[in-house]
Amino acid sequence: MKITRTALERPTALPGPYYGFFSFPVSKGGYSGVAVYADSRTAIPIKAEEGLTGILQPKPPLSEEERISSASSYPDSDDFNFFPEEDGSTPPDFATAEIDFEGRALVVDFGLFVLINVYCPAETSDSRLSFKMNFHRLLEKRVRSLIAEGREVIVVGDINIAATPLDHGEGSLASRQVGFYEHPPRAWYKSLLEPDGPMIDAVRKCHPGREGMYTHWSTLLSARGSNYGSRIDYILITEGLLPWFKFGDIQADILGSDHCPVYIDLHDEIVLPSGETRTLKSMMGMDSQVPRDPPRICAKFWDEFSGKQTLVSAFFTRKKEDINMVNGGGSKTNLRLPPAVVADSGIGETPATEPDIAEPSLSLSQKSSQKALGKRKQTPLDEPTVTKPTKKPPVKEKPSKKAKITEGQTKLSSFFAQASQVSKTLSTASSSHQGKSRSKSNSAAPTPPDTNASSTPAVMEIIDVDSDLETDPASSSQALVGGSQLSEVEQLEADLAFARSLAEEDAALVNHSPGKRKGDPSAWKSLLAPLEAPLCTVHKEPSKRFIVNKTGPNKGKAFYVCSRPVGPGYDKGRAERLREEVNPMYRCDFFKWASDVRRDAKKT
Repeated sequence: MKITRTALERPTALPGPYYGFFSFPVSKGGYSGVAVYADSRTAIPIKAEEGLTGILQPKPPLSEEERISSASSYPDSDDFNFFPEEDGSTPPDFATAEIDFEGRALVVDFGLFVLINVYCPAETSDSRLSFKMNFHRLLEKRVRSLIAEGREVIVVGDINIAATPLDHGEGSLASRQVGFYEHPPRAWYKSLLEPDGPMIDAVRKCHPGREGMYTHWSTLLSARGSNYGSRIDYILITEGLLPWFKFGDIQADILGSDHCPVYIDLHDEIVLPSGETRTLKSMMGMDSQVPRDPPRICAKFWDEFSGKQTLVSAFFTRKKEDINMVNGGGSKTNLRLPPAVVADSGIGETPATEPDIAEPSLSLSQKSSQKALGKRKQTPLDEPTVTKPTKKPPVKEKPSKKAKITEGQTKLSSFFAQASQVSKTLSTASSSHQGKSRSKSNSAAPTPPDTNASSTPAVMEIIDVDSDLETDPASSSQALVGGSQLSEVEQLEADLAFARSLAEEDAALVNHSPGKRKGDPSAWKSLLAPLEAPLCTVHKEPSKRFIVNKTGPNKGKAFYVCSRPVGPGYDKGRAERLREEVNPMYRCDFFKWASDVRRDAKKT
């Protein structure tokens, strides 16, 4: 689960009757993570812990009774065979190697078996090979120590290794089969599985020769449609669980991720060779009538979900009492003072309740009146209140919508006319507009009262600059052309005729004087038209356009590749694919940047 604890909401952490257990990276938030959900009605875990080394501990740390294994059973860095780094060095201990610090493992004890949920690292580069191999070796160390304690183990999750050529999309190619197990992660995985190791691939045991049983597909290659993938998600069980094992399979039809679900079913009960019947419910400790709590690292006991910590969303939610009073739900006669804020000690202490103080009930109107009085200056009761007459500010009359000044509207043809004609037209329209605006403002503005008869009132010119902002939609489409007012249809016809004359003039200039004026409409059409997808070199079919999303110098650039799907033997290029193994049914090695396609289109 690539999510942080702060972003995890309660419906996701504790969905319905399920208990959630999570492990997050120590420093890389959202980089990796694993989760285990257990149905409280059928399978409540007995113990649970994060990581494989026992280093990761909650606060307070797990007691000896809460740990799944004894302290001596956990892997010891002094007795651990670290895989060397690129420079040949090895880390001194687990903490320095930070193997357990990426939130990649959860260990949960269900009684009948111990479940280990893992998200093994991917080999994204040569520098990550050491980290990947150290994690795998640590996982094996933990599994073998549990088996030595007499426990049955189930390992589930993304191992990030194709176990056999049958589990690889190109496993059928001869070049892939040669030296397949020489790669260090595959060699390690082979030693863990039967017959060399203690773990059994449960799903493959049900489908030993099934091809194309993949669990992961590359989204960059859109490989799921052609089922060009790999099987890297597994459920591994120890031999002692085979009597309980019923069936296992993948669910490739469930979408929503680049992985698909993998599952196994267990029998509800089995009959031992001695004739004794054992039920799965009793073996998992669920036959007791007394309900038990899940282990302490369960999300149920997190402060944000147990009521000990106030969530940020609580500050933006109205209290029920306030909502009831606003909705007329009745008023209380006793008003409580807000309780004192008490620091959470982590022990579940609750603050003491303040005594009720009887006060008269106030309606909302009375409360708002008191708030308004509180903001004003209070006058003594024995002094008469003198009300001063207030002056009302003069109300400015809004210009009428019909008083639209159409002289200020610019014609479409003015953008194509000579510069002298445009300036002359704008000058005439501007002077006419100012004259009319000035006369209109002087006649419409209210005359202020004459407060000083002896003084001569100053003449103030008011120019209504906002009158053009409130226009009538019916009159906004009218304009003045040559001093006469045209209708909307007439104006459009005049503009269209003018545009045609300009087009004819451009055509004449292009035909007689090339290079002086390039106004050919076809040039604009070719410039703005979308690029036509080029044909791939092998299949002669229109290619497919993609955009680079990876951070780097090419981010955001578009390119074209063959539109056929990828598959075993698709052409990766001469440097990566033998010519005799190329399958022409699938994608060829055609590649072209969109900028090169546009450049070639301009040449033609």
